[in-house]
Amino acid sequence: MQEPIGAAIVGCGAIFPLHAGAVQQLDGVKLKVVVDSDASKAEQAAAEYACEAANDYQTLLERDDIQVVHLCTPHHLHAEMATRLLRAGKHVLTEKPLAHHLKAAEDLLAEARRNEAQLGVVFQNRYNASSQKIREFLDSKTLGRLLCLKGIVTWHRDEAYYTDSPWRGRWATEGGGVLINQAIHTLDLLQWFGGDVVSVQGSVTADALGDVIEVEDTAHASFRFADGVRGLFYATNAYLANSPVELELVFEGGTLHQRGDCLYLIQDGLESLISEPPVSLDDAGRIIGKSYWGSSHRLLIADFYDHIRTGTRFAINGEEGLKTLRLIAELYRSSRTRDSR
Repeated sequence: MQEPIGAAIVGCGAIFPLHAGAVQQLDGVKLKVVVDSDASKAEQAAAEYACEAANDYQTLLERDDIQVVHLCTPHHLHAEMATRLLRAGKHVLTEKPLAHHLKAAEDLLAEARRNEAQLGVVFQNRYNASSQKIREFLDSKTLGRLLCLKGIVTWHRDEAYYTDSPWRGRWATEGGGVLINQAIHTLDLLQWFGGDVVSVQGSVTADALGDVIEVEDTAHASFRFADGVRGLFYATNAYLANSPVELELVFEGGTLHQRGDCLYLIQDGLESLISEPPVSLDDAGRIIGKSYWGSSHRLLIADFYDHIRTGTRFAINGEEGLKTLRLIAELYRSSRTRDSR
Protein backbone atom coordinates (compact mmCIF):
# COMPACT_ATOMS: atom_id res chain seq x y z
CA MET A 1 0.00 0.00 0.00
CA GLN A 2 1.37 3.40 -1.00
CA GLU A 3 2.44 5.73 1.79
CA PRO A 4 0.25 8.84 2.15
CA ILE A 5 1.65 12.17 1.04
CA GLY A 6 2.98 13.99 4.09
CA ALA A 7 1.79 17.57 4.45
CA ALA A 8 2.67 20.52 6.67
CA ILE A 9 1.02 23.91 7.07
CA VAL A 10 3.01 26.99 8.07
CA GLY A 11 0.92 29.71 9.66
CA CYS A 12 -2.07 29.05 11.93
CA GLY A 13 -4.02 32.26 11.36
CA ALA A 14 -7.38 33.06 9.79
CA ILE A 15 -6.94 31.09 6.56
CA PHE A 16 -5.37 28.03 8.24
CA PRO A 17 -8.62 26.09 8.92
CA LEU A 18 -9.55 26.07 5.23
CA HIS A 19 -6.24 24.40 4.39
CA ALA A 20 -6.23 22.04 7.34
CA GLY A 21 -9.82 20.95 6.77
CA ALA A 22 -9.20 20.35 3.08
CA VAL A 23 -6.08 18.29 3.71
CA GLN A 24 -7.80 16.15 6.31
CA GLN A 25 -10.55 15.25 3.84
CA LEU A 26 -8.15 14.09 1.12
CA ASP A 27 -7.54 10.38 0.68
CA GLY A 28 -3.86 9.47 0.59
CA VAL A 29 -2.73 12.67 2.33
CA LYS A 30 -1.78 13.07 5.99
CA LEU A 31 -1.36 16.37 7.81
CA LYS A 32 1.74 15.74 9.92
CA VAL A 33 2.93 19.13 11.17
CA VAL A 34 1.52 22.60 11.77
CA VAL A 35 3.95 25.46 12.27
CA ASP A 36 3.57 28.90 13.81
CA SER A 37 6.04 31.24 15.46
CA ASP A 38 3.43 31.63 18.21
CA ALA A 39 3.84 28.37 20.14
CA SER A 40 0.35 28.52 21.64
CA LYS A 41 -1.26 28.84 18.18
CA ALA A 42 0.75 25.90 16.85
CA GLU A 43 -0.07 23.70 19.83
CA GLN A 44 -3.77 24.54 19.72
CA ALA A 45 -3.93 23.78 16.00
CA ALA A 46 -1.98 20.55 16.44
CA ALA A 47 -4.35 19.39 19.15
CA GLU A 48 -7.38 20.14 16.96
CA TYR A 49 -5.99 18.34 13.92
CA ALA A 50 -4.12 15.52 15.71
CA CYS A 51 -0.66 16.27 14.39
CA GLU A 52 2.71 17.65 15.52
CA ALA A 53 3.37 21.29 16.40
CA ALA A 54 6.52 23.22 15.52
CA ASN A 55 7.67 26.84 15.84
CA ASP A 56 10.18 27.05 12.97
CA TYR A 57 9.39 26.04 9.38
CA GLN A 58 13.06 25.22 8.80
CA THR A 59 12.56 22.02 10.78
CA LEU A 60 10.62 20.79 7.74
CA LEU A 61 13.57 21.12 5.35
CA GLU A 62 15.28 17.88 6.38
CA ARG A 63 12.15 15.80 6.96
CA ASP A 64 11.74 13.12 4.31
CA ASP A 65 8.18 12.42 5.49
CA ILE A 66 7.00 15.89 4.43
CA GLN A 67 6.45 16.26 0.69
CA VAL A 68 4.04 19.23 0.51
CA VAL A 69 4.09 22.47 2.50
CA HIS A 70 1.24 25.01 2.59
CA LEU A 71 2.22 28.62 3.30
CA CYS A 72 -0.46 30.58 5.19
CA THR A 73 1.92 33.21 6.48
CA PRO A 74 2.13 37.01 6.15
CA HIS A 75 2.95 38.20 2.63
CA HIS A 76 6.57 39.22 3.23
CA LEU A 77 7.46 35.68 4.34
CA HIS A 78 6.16 33.86 1.26
CA ALA A 79 9.13 34.25 -1.09
CA GLU A 80 11.91 33.39 1.36
CA MET A 81 10.06 30.40 2.81
CA ALA A 82 9.01 29.06 -0.57
CA THR A 83 12.55 29.41 -1.95
CA ARG A 84 14.10 27.39 0.87
CA LEU A 85 11.38 24.75 0.74
CA LEU A 86 11.70 24.32 -3.03
CA ARG A 87 15.46 23.93 -2.69
CA ALA A 88 14.80 21.19 -0.14
CA GLY A 89 12.62 19.39 -2.70
CA LYS A 90 9.27 20.25 -1.11
CA HIS A 91 6.22 21.05 -3.19
CA VAL A 92 4.85 24.42 -2.07
CA LEU A 93 1.29 25.73 -2.16
CA THR A 94 1.30 29.35 -1.07
CA GLU A 95 -1.58 31.62 -0.25
CA LYS A 96 -1.72 34.74 -2.40
CA PRO A 97 0.22 36.81 -3.18
CA LEU A 98 3.23 35.01 -4.59
CA ALA A 99 5.37 37.61 -2.80
CA HIS A 100 4.91 41.05 -1.28
CA HIS A 101 6.66 42.84 -4.15
CA LEU A 102 7.50 42.14 -7.76
CA LYS A 103 11.27 41.59 -7.46
CA ALA A 104 10.83 38.98 -4.73
CA ALA A 105 8.23 37.21 -6.87
CA GLU A 106 10.51 37.21 -9.92
CA ASP A 107 13.38 35.76 -7.86
CA LEU A 108 11.09 33.08 -6.45
CA LEU A 109 9.86 32.15 -9.92
CA ALA A 110 13.44 31.81 -11.15
CA GLU A 111 14.10 29.44 -8.25
CA ALA A 112 10.98 27.43 -9.04
CA ARG A 113 12.12 26.97 -12.62
CA ARG A 114 15.39 25.48 -11.37
CA ASN A 115 13.63 22.86 -9.24
CA GLU A 116 11.46 19.86 -10.00
CA ALA A 117 9.21 20.52 -7.03
CA GLN A 118 5.96 22.33 -7.83
CA LEU A 119 4.99 25.83 -6.78
CA GLY A 120 1.25 26.58 -6.65
CA VAL A 121 -0.59 29.80 -5.76
CA VAL A 122 -4.01 29.87 -4.11
CA PHE A 123 -6.37 31.70 -6.46
CA GLN A 124 -9.30 29.55 -5.42
CA ASN A 125 -11.94 31.73 -7.08
CA ARG A 126 -10.97 30.24 -10.43
CA TYR A 127 -12.65 27.08 -9.14
CA ASN A 128 -15.93 28.78 -8.28
CA ALA A 129 -18.83 27.41 -10.29
CA SER A 130 -19.47 30.81 -11.90
CA SER A 131 -15.80 31.23 -12.88
CA GLN A 132 -15.72 27.79 -14.48
CA LYS A 133 -18.89 28.57 -16.42
CA ILE A 134 -17.47 31.88 -17.65
CA ARG A 135 -14.34 30.06 -18.77
CA GLU A 136 -16.50 27.63 -20.74
CA PHE A 137 -18.21 30.49 -22.59
CA LEU A 138 -14.85 32.09 -23.38
CA ASP A 139 -13.30 28.86 -24.67
CA SER A 140 -16.33 27.80 -26.70
CA LYS A 141 -16.95 31.31 -28.12
CA THR A 142 -20.68 30.55 -27.83
CA LEU A 143 -21.44 34.23 -27.22
CA GLY A 144 -19.00 35.51 -29.81
CA ARG A 145 -16.15 37.90 -29.13
CA LEU A 146 -15.58 39.36 -25.67
CA LEU A 147 -15.90 43.15 -25.81
CA CYS A 148 -15.40 44.36 -22.26
CA LEU A 149 -15.48 43.24 -18.65
CA LYS A 150 -15.49 44.70 -15.15
CA GLY A 151 -14.96 43.67 -11.55
CA ILE A 152 -16.24 45.37 -8.39
CA VAL A 153 -15.18 44.59 -4.80
CA THR A 154 -16.84 46.47 -1.93
CA TRP A 155 -15.73 45.06 1.41
CA HIS A 156 -15.14 46.26 4.95
CA ARG A 157 -11.99 46.22 7.04
CA ASP A 158 -11.87 48.20 10.25
CA GLU A 159 -9.01 49.55 12.31
CA ALA A 160 -8.85 46.40 14.47
CA TYR A 161 -8.20 44.26 11.40
CA TYR A 162 -4.87 46.05 11.03
CA THR A 163 -3.93 46.70 14.65
CA ASP A 164 -4.56 43.06 15.60
CA SER A 165 -2.10 41.92 12.89
CA PRO A 166 0.52 44.67 12.60
CA TRP A 167 2.10 43.18 9.45
CA ARG A 168 -1.01 44.31 7.58
CA GLY A 169 -1.26 47.83 6.23
CA ARG A 170 2.51 48.23 5.80
CA TRP A 171 4.44 48.34 2.54
CA ALA A 172 7.36 46.40 4.03
CA THR A 173 5.27 43.44 5.16
CA GLU A 174 1.92 43.41 3.33
CA GLY A 175 3.24 44.99 0.14
CA GLY A 176 0.07 47.01 -0.42
CA GLY A 177 -3.52 47.21 0.72
CA VAL A 178 -6.82 46.25 -0.84
CA LEU A 179 -5.13 45.44 -4.17
CA ILE A 180 -2.65 42.85 -2.95
CA ASN A 181 -4.73 41.37 -0.14
CA GLN A 182 -8.47 41.38 -0.82
CA ALA A 183 -9.03 42.36 -4.48
CA ILE A 184 -6.11 40.34 -5.87
CA HIS A 185 -8.55 37.47 -6.51
CA THR A 186 -10.76 39.65 -8.68
CA LEU A 187 -7.75 41.02 -10.56
CA ASP A 188 -6.64 37.44 -11.16
CA LEU A 189 -10.03 36.59 -12.63
CA LEU A 190 -10.06 39.68 -14.85
CA GLN A 191 -6.69 38.82 -16.38
CA TRP A 192 -7.61 35.10 -16.60
CA PHE A 193 -10.76 36.01 -18.54
CA GLY A 194 -9.43 39.01 -20.49
CA GLY A 195 -5.98 37.77 -21.49
CA ASP A 196 -2.72 39.68 -21.68
CA VAL A 197 -2.94 43.21 -20.27
CA VAL A 198 -1.21 45.82 -22.46
CA SER A 199 -2.22 49.03 -20.67
CA VAL A 200 -3.15 50.01 -17.10
CA GLN A 201 -4.37 53.37 -15.89
CA GLY A 202 -5.74 54.03 -12.43
CA SER A 203 -5.18 55.33 -8.94
CA VAL A 204 -5.10 54.22 -5.32
CA THR A 205 -6.16 56.15 -2.23
CA ALA A 206 -6.74 55.70 1.49
CA ASP A 207 -10.33 56.91 1.78
CA ALA A 208 -11.25 55.64 5.24
CA LEU A 209 -8.13 54.29 6.94
CA GLY A 210 -5.45 56.81 6.07
CA ASP A 211 -4.63 57.43 9.73
CA VAL A 212 -4.25 53.68 10.38
CA ILE A 213 -2.42 52.24 7.34
CA GLU A 214 0.42 53.26 5.01
CA VAL A 215 -1.21 51.59 2.03
CA GLU A 216 -4.42 52.01 0.03
CA ASP A 217 -7.92 50.97 1.04
CA THR A 218 -9.47 51.95 -2.32
CA ALA A 219 -8.42 51.56 -5.96
CA HIS A 220 -9.84 51.92 -9.43
CA ALA A 221 -8.39 51.14 -12.84
CA SER A 222 -9.00 50.87 -16.56
CA PHE A 223 -7.31 48.02 -18.44
CA ARG A 224 -6.75 47.41 -22.12
CA PHE A 225 -6.14 43.80 -23.15
CA ALA A 226 -4.14 42.54 -26.11
CA ASP A 227 -7.12 41.82 -28.37
CA GLY A 228 -8.85 45.14 -27.76
CA VAL A 229 -10.98 44.09 -24.80
CA ARG A 230 -11.52 46.88 -22.27
CA GLY A 231 -11.69 46.30 -18.53
CA LEU A 232 -12.81 48.36 -15.57
CA PHE A 233 -12.06 47.64 -11.92
CA TYR A 234 -13.02 49.13 -8.57
CA ALA A 235 -12.18 47.86 -5.09
CA THR A 236 -12.49 49.25 -1.58
CA ASN A 237 -12.23 48.19 2.03
CA ALA A 238 -14.11 51.36 3.03
CA TYR A 239 -17.62 49.94 2.68
CA LEU A 240 -19.58 48.95 5.79
CA ALA A 241 -20.43 45.46 4.56
CA ASN A 242 -18.71 42.57 2.79
CA SER A 243 -20.69 42.35 -0.43
CA PRO A 244 -20.27 39.51 -2.94
CA VAL A 245 -17.86 40.36 -5.74
CA GLU A 246 -19.56 41.54 -8.92
CA LEU A 247 -18.27 40.53 -12.36
CA GLU A 248 -19.65 41.40 -15.77
CA LEU A 249 -18.50 40.25 -19.20
CA VAL A 250 -20.10 41.75 -22.30
CA PHE A 251 -19.91 39.64 -25.47
CA GLU A 252 -21.19 40.24 -28.98
CA GLY A 253 -24.04 37.81 -28.30
CA GLY A 254 -24.94 38.45 -24.68
CA THR A 255 -23.79 39.46 -21.23
CA LEU A 256 -22.65 37.34 -18.28
CA HIS A 257 -23.25 38.95 -14.89
CA GLN A 258 -22.09 37.44 -11.61
CA ARG A 259 -23.79 38.78 -8.50
CA GLY A 260 -24.54 37.18 -5.17
CA ASP A 261 -22.17 34.35 -6.19
CA CYS A 262 -24.62 33.35 -8.96
CA LEU A 263 -24.08 33.75 -12.69
CA TYR A 264 -26.75 35.12 -15.01
CA LEU A 265 -26.93 35.24 -18.80
CA ILE A 266 -28.65 38.26 -20.32
CA GLN A 267 -29.76 38.01 -23.95
CA ASP A 268 -32.40 40.00 -25.82
CA GLY A 269 -33.47 41.66 -22.60
CA LEU A 270 -34.12 38.35 -20.84
CA GLU A 271 -32.11 37.20 -17.83
CA SER A 272 -31.60 33.55 -16.85
CA LEU A 273 -29.73 31.92 -13.97
CA ILE A 274 -27.10 29.58 -15.39
CA SER A 275 -24.86 28.80 -12.40
CA GLU A 276 -25.10 28.91 -8.63
CA PRO A 277 -22.54 27.71 -6.10
CA PRO A 278 -22.91 24.43 -4.24
CA VAL A 279 -23.11 24.82 -0.48
CA SER A 280 -20.12 23.28 1.29
CA LEU A 281 -20.72 22.18 4.88
CA ASP A 282 -18.37 20.92 7.56
CA ASP A 283 -19.10 17.95 9.84
CA ALA A 284 -21.20 20.19 12.11
CA GLY A 285 -23.34 21.41 9.23
CA ARG A 286 -21.76 24.87 9.11
CA ILE A 287 -21.04 26.60 5.79
CA ILE A 288 -17.33 26.40 4.94
CA GLY A 289 -15.68 29.64 3.89
CA LYS A 290 -17.08 33.14 3.67
CA SER A 291 -19.27 33.56 0.62
CA TYR A 292 -17.54 36.76 -0.40
CA TRP A 293 -14.19 34.92 -0.44
CA GLY A 294 -15.51 32.09 -2.53
CA SER A 295 -15.62 28.58 -1.08
CA SER A 296 -13.35 26.71 -3.46
CA HIS A 297 -10.21 26.21 -1.39
CA ARG A 298 -10.97 22.50 -1.14
CA LEU A 299 -11.30 22.10 -4.90
CA LEU A 300 -8.00 23.89 -5.55
CA ILE A 301 -6.13 21.99 -2.85
CA ALA A 302 -7.44 18.63 -4.08
CA ASP A 303 -6.41 19.54 -7.63
CA PHE A 304 -2.91 20.52 -6.47
CA TYR A 305 -2.42 17.12 -4.83
CA ASP A 306 -3.76 15.36 -7.94
CA HIS A 307 -1.02 17.06 -9.95
CA ILE A 308 1.58 16.07 -7.36
CA ARG A 309 0.51 12.43 -7.72
CA THR A 310 0.52 12.45 -11.52
CA GLY A 311 3.66 14.54 -11.90
CA THR A 312 1.87 17.03 -14.16
CA ARG A 313 2.20 20.78 -13.79
CA PHE A 314 -0.38 22.57 -11.69
CA ALA A 315 -2.06 25.32 -13.75
CA ILE A 316 -2.02 28.11 -11.13
CA ASN A 317 1.74 28.14 -10.80
CA GLY A 318 4.37 30.80 -10.19
CA GLU A 319 3.94 32.25 -13.68
CA GLU A 320 0.23 32.80 -13.03
CA GLY A 321 0.93 34.35 -9.64
CA LEU A 322 3.43 36.73 -11.23
CA LYS A 323 0.90 37.97 -13.81
CA THR A 324 -1.37 39.42 -11.16
CA LEU A 325 1.51 40.97 -9.20
CA ARG A 326 2.70 42.69 -12.38
CA LEU A 327 -0.79 44.06 -12.89
CA ILE A 328 -0.82 45.41 -9.33
CA ALA A 329 2.66 46.92 -9.75
CA GLU A 330 1.53 48.68 -12.93
CA LEU A 331 -1.53 50.08 -11.17
CA TYR A 332 0.65 51.46 -8.36
CA ARG A 333 3.01 52.96 -10.95
CA SER A 334 0.12 54.54 -12.84
CA SER A 335 -1.23 56.04 -9.62
CA ARG A 336 2.16 57.59 -8.87
CA THR A 337 2.88 58.93 -12.35
CA ARG A 338 -0.68 59.58 -13.58
CA ASP A 339 -0.03 57.88 -16.90
CA SER A 340 -0.75 54.52 -18.51
CA ARG A 341 1.59 51.98 -20.02
